[in-house]
Amino acid sequence: MKTYQDLLACMSGGGDRISFLTAAIADHKGGALYQTAVTAQLYYSGENPTIRRYEKIIYDMQGRAHRDMYTANHKLASRFFGFVVDQENSYLLGNGVTFRGDKHRLGADFDQKVSQAAEYALVDGVSFALWDIDHIQVFRVTEFVPLYDEENGALMAGIRFWQIGAGRPLRCTLYELDGYTEYIQRRGEELSVLRPKRPYKRHITRTQLAETYAGENYPTLPIVPLRNDRDCRSELCGRRNTVDALDLVCSNMVNNVDEGNLIYWVLTNCGGMDDLDDAKFMEQLRMTHVVHADGDSGARAEAHTIEAPYAGTQTTIDMLEKKLYQDFQAFDAAAVTAGDQTATAIKASYVPLDLKTDRFERQVTMFIQGILALAGIDDEPTYTRNKIINTQEEMQTLLMLAPYVDDEYITTKGLTILGDADLVEEVLDRRAAESLRRFDGGMTDGAE
Repeated sequence: MKTYQDLLACMSGGGDRISFLTAAIADHKGGALYQTAVTAQLYYSGENPTIRRYEKIIYDMQGRAHRDMYTANHKLASRFFGFVVDQENSYLLGNGVTFRGDKHRLGADFDQKVSQAAEYALVDGVSFALWDIDHIQVFRVTEFVPLYDEENGALMAGIRFWQIGAGRPLRCTLYELDGYTEYIQRRGEELSVLRPKRPYKRHITRTQLAETYAGENYPTLPIVPLRNDRDCRSELCGRRNTVDALDLVCSNMVNNVDEGNLIYWVLTNCGGMDDLDDAKFMEQLRMTHVVHADGDSGARAEAHTIEAPYAGTQTTIDMLEKKLYQDFQAFDAAAVTAGDQTATAIKASYVPLDLKTDRFERQVTMFIQGILALAGIDDEPTYTRNKIINTQEEMQTLLMLAPYVDDEYITTKGLTILGDADLVEEVLDRRAAESLRRFDGGMTDGAE
């Protein structure tokens, strides 16, 4: 992989920057981080590449392997990995990010962009966000080459590249501390500069005679990484084999059912029939559904069916699903909705997901703090997690607390439990107005 020092050496030694960009992109695509991200994206989309390549093999009398062309080979891919990623992302960021100050300075779509960056980080291992004056742009690792400092590991530069299809122009942008440069490679041509380096902030001054352009840069590189963990590992790492096992067992179960639909015939006292006679027998059977048997000679035909194994396979599927929930530390909603669960039981079911989300929340907070530093905003992000709760029990507990807290707390907490947190200010204003009317009415009656 290329580093920031390699870029500096290329610049100071008079090297070819075009060659450096081409080599950096090629090295990145051949690296383990990129390859893992490509595979994880397939699993997230419900396309298991391992199952897709799986083929049944049979061996002949000489021990040579051949592809089995006779038995069923259905290939089922689950989206369990996509489910657990969406669950963790929604659990932490489904209600958006809350700040003390005005969030609109970060862009109207800030919550959506942060959620997108979190999804990419969970799937790929890391994602990147560019602070572009008043909003962020999110890059995934399959379109961005990070150039880290060899001494302290800080992100000092990066290359974003994209291509909408084979044979289409390749675009890439080199982001440096002092600005960014855009490049293009058209079909049949070499990579070349599309727009020369320019600062991240551009100011245009217009007069009657001309337009004057000026610009400035940020104190640091305006790109912030969001890591899934300190090692930038995808959530799929360490769990891929279990997902493959689940998909394989489900595929084999369908194959067994398909093959279990086979009806075979046992012909007794028909030793004189050869393969051609057997084929004619089956053809006649399909056409007329009638079987003629000579009772005098003892010839008879009996139909038999194969019973597909089910209980053992279903037990294996249940075991693998339970293991996946444990390995991914995911929340199993089916276990909670099976009965009338108490608030304590529901909270206990969330413990594994809370532990995993706590780790990821630290990374998201550092990511947002990096964006806030670039935007010049002094604030701290907070989150409201999405949870299943026993509403009746929670409300009863809140009402028992009512004599010891003020009305604003009761109103805010109660509406949050009911899922109407956005109505808190409106309800408080109406209550204040109603109290004022009652007070004014009392004063009027006293005056009379």
